[in-house]
Amino acid sequence: MEGRSASHTVGQDLRRLRRLRGLKQGHVAELLGVTQATVSRWERGLAWPDETHAARIAALLSPGRAGQDAALKRLVQRSRDPVHLICDRSHRLLAASAAREAEWTVSASTVLGQPLLSYATPQILDAEAGLAGAGWYDRPDGVLDLETETNHRPDLLIRRSRMRWERILLEDGTAGRLVTTLRWGGPAPATTKN
Repeated sequence: MEGRSASHTVGQDLRRLRRLRGLKQGHVAELLGVTQATVSRWERGLAWPDETHAARIAALLSPGRAGQDAALKRLVQRSRDPVHLICDRSHRLLAASAAREAEWTVSASTVLGQPLLSYATPQILDAEAGLAGAGWYDRPDGVLDLETETNHRPDLLIRRSRMRWERILLEDGTAGRLVTTLRWGGPAPATTKN
């Protein structure tokens, strides 16, 4: 019985965390490798996580990374490079550098928290479609370089460029994606070594 009450507390804590961070049960289920129905049963105290899942839940509830997201956002905002940080799944804007914001005719604060996928070029959409098959979501970090054409949008312009996506774990166990423009225009000129 003692195990059940401890598990019930874990379920209640999981529900509080999820609601506090605005996460859906389905997303938490994906993070924990279970179904949404399982998360629902845990939260309601109708089922109890096994030892493996209890450890994953404890890691999700752990405050060990507290403040790291705020530091990451400050680093992005202060970067001299054209860079922005989005949620890896929802594509919501989390932070943008002044150099990135200078490309846009709208302030980053006006689109903060909004999904940016509707501004994507066909090349970005193609790369996005291939992520699952390439195992992008199966690891906590990943790097992908890609070439894109312009999106011809005056508000959130994406120039013809080479960009890098880097997957980064965030405090709540979800992943962010750091998007950095490496260079603009056509191919880089050939370089010679002496």
